[in-house]
Amino acid sequence: MPHRPPTIIDVAARAGVSKSLVSMVMRDDPGVSAARRAAVLAAAEELGYRPNRAAAILAGTRTRTVGIVVDDFRNPWFVPMLDGVRAALAPHGLRLTLADTQANAHLGTSPLDDLLALRVDGVLLAAEGVADSVVPPDTPVVVAGERVTVPAGLDVVASDEAAGGRLATDHLLALGHRHIVHVTGSGGPAAARRAAAVERMVASGSAPLVYGGGPTAESTGYEGTRRALAEHPETTAVFAANDVMAMGAIAAVRDAGLRVPEDVSVVGNDETPLASSPLLRLTTVDPHNDEVGRLAAERLVALLGVPASGTSPMRTLVAPSLVVRSTTAPPRG
Repeated sequence: MPHRPPTIIDVAARAGVSKSLVSMVMRDDPGVSAARRAAVLAAAEELGYRPNRAAAILAGTRTRTVGIVVDDFRNPWFVPMLDGVRAALAPHGLRLTLADTQANAHLGTSPLDDLLALRVDGVLLAAEGVADSVVPPDTPVVVAGERVTVPAGLDVVASDEAAGGRLATDHLLALGHRHIVHVTGSGGPAAARRAAAVERMVASGSAPLVYGGGPTAESTGYEGTRRALAEHPETTAVFAANDVMAMGAIAAVRDAGLRVPEDVSVVGNDETPLASSPLLRLTTVDPHNDEVGRLAAERLVALLGVPASGTSPMRTLVAPSLVVRSTTAPPRG
């Protein structure tokens, strides 16, 4: 006969406490003393007991799970952000469940609704296109990152994308560039960077040149830069809205028979692992997305179990910084 898995009754017997007290410990009830909590957790560890999450959901208790909605797992922006989220959730023993807006798009369901169906205790929104979703008033939700639209009443933690756009453009202007192209995509972060870059170019007396392009970030960077160089051969610098676009921009510069940074300087945004690789050594804006993730998760933890108070939503901005590497230099001549 196969060995049955341990139950909450077994844990109670081993720890010498009641079944209800074990249940209180498993749902992290603050009414349990430190000594009894330690005894229950030690018994559970010895027996190899794991709480039945499905039963907890059916019973209406907390699942100790936080959901996060992201745009696309292929976007490297999410890597440091998720690191920050995990760092903030770990001390509280909270699990993290991810939903991608693209993965189940063929089903026509909202990733937020999918997470709520799993009875997550709270949600982090790190994606566009969820503003029309209905957020239950008893489910804490925090927005991570700049978004075009934000559901009413939600707290937002984001990098100061406009400041990042200014940092990149000012760096190129300080080097002496006056023919700067900005290649960009859609979405809240890109829109904020674009507005700031255009503002700085106009203030310097430069004509703002903005290009979009292909269906992916890399192809947008490549196609936008290729068109810009063909239509404006005087171009001496490119500011790409993210590091993947910058990689495409560098490829376009090289395919045009030019060199980076001798002929065209390139700046990215996001400080992804790509940027610091020996192959690229990209000058880029670091939006400190790990800090965005950490602060957003900490705010969500603070909201868990706290009834809506009717106070105004909080907006927290993280200051970016510029990382200068080998893809930028003064223009020749």
